[in-house]
Amino acid sequence: MMLQRHLIFILYSLCASVFKGSQGQFPITQNVTVVEGGTANMTCRVDYNDNTSLQWSNPAQQTLFFGDKKALRDHRIELVRASSQELTIRINDVSLSDEGQYTCSLFTMPVKTTKAFLTVLGVPSRPEITGFTKPAMEKDEITLTCTTSGSKPAANIRWFRNDKEVQGTLEVNATGKSFTVKSSLQFHVDKRDDGVAYTCSVEHVSLSNPYMTTEVLEVHYAPQLEITHSQILPQEGQYFKLECVSIGNPIPEPVLWSKDGGELPDIERMIVEGRELTITTLNKTDNGTYRCEASNHMGTSSAEYLLFVYAKDFPGPSTDPNALGQHGPDHALIGGVVAVVVFITLCLIIVLGRYLARHKGTYLTHEAKGAEDAPDADTAIINAEGNHVHAEEKKEYFI
Repeated sequence: MMLQRHLIFILYSLCASVFKGSQGQFPITQNVTVVEGGTANMTCRVDYNDNTSLQWSNPAQQTLFFGDKKALRDHRIELVRASSQELTIRINDVSLSDEGQYTCSLFTMPVKTTKAFLTVLGVPSRPEITGFTKPAMEKDEITLTCTTSGSKPAANIRWFRNDKEVQGTLEVNATGKSFTVKSSLQFHVDKRDDGVAYTCSVEHVSLSNPYMTTEVLEVHYAPQLEITHSQILPQEGQYFKLECVSIGNPIPEPVLWSKDGGELPDIERMIVEGRELTITTLNKTDNGTYRCEASNHMGTSSAEYLLFVYAKDFPGPSTDPNALGQHGPDHALIGGVVAVVVFITLCLIIVLGRYLARHKGTYLTHEAKGAEDAPDADTAIINAEGNHVHAEEKKEYFI
């Protein structure tokens, strides 16, 4: 009798526990985030269930599935699993309009419900760059605009000039549930922008890698010229070449050569081929200023080279004396000549000084010998010379 009562008590407790669990528990759900065009799995679970049905409803409170029974005719929505403790459905090709709060209901008395929010990420479109003028002219002001649409939340845009980031002006506009984002760069064009790649990069949480679009800027600018040469020290009899190196866009053509403001004097020895001027055999008559000139539709430019031809046996300095802008022979050579002239002049001055000093001493000596009886200096010299002669004669007399 006691054993029967004990078994009845256990069964009663189990039934009460099951009844209490099914009556007091709420369904368990989770929020879901999915990229637009992807697939969303919505799962609802209960720990205990006495065969009470589970139901999924969309944000508009339309029933999607009641147990394993489909209630809404939407081919994108399908059943994954239906049991007494779980109801999982799948939404394919998710759109932004699918975003919202979904409801899972457990039909007990009263009905228990739990919410799950479906977040749909709007994928931005690939960026487009506008504002490029092909070609752009040097000193023009241009505005480059990068645009992307359809992002949710709003995408971020970054600009790069080649590999270096530059700052643009950002603008965000809402279009329904998504956003259109624009970023602009405004600058004055110069020749350094020719051939530069401007890249617009779109970053978004829905993208594993940024979307990028690149445009290369073409800039037209006036030419710049420079003359280079083939010899360190031009000497008579040598082969010599000048090249007119130019930068510009469009490339300036043709290149015109001249010498000392006029035409090249010896077309047989001076050969022009494109940008190169070749002198087959140098001589002293080739000394002078050579000029090359080139033009494009943006302007005209020129460069000059001063040629000085050295003698064939000239040893030459260690560096090129014919750099552009030089106006004569090497300064070391000039300095040496000046030093020699100064030295010779000093020697002449010293010799002349010694001669004058000796002549003055002789004059004073003669003056001392005849000054006592002479009325003036000239007479004293004559007397001195006469005395000297008589002394010699007197010496010879005694001998």
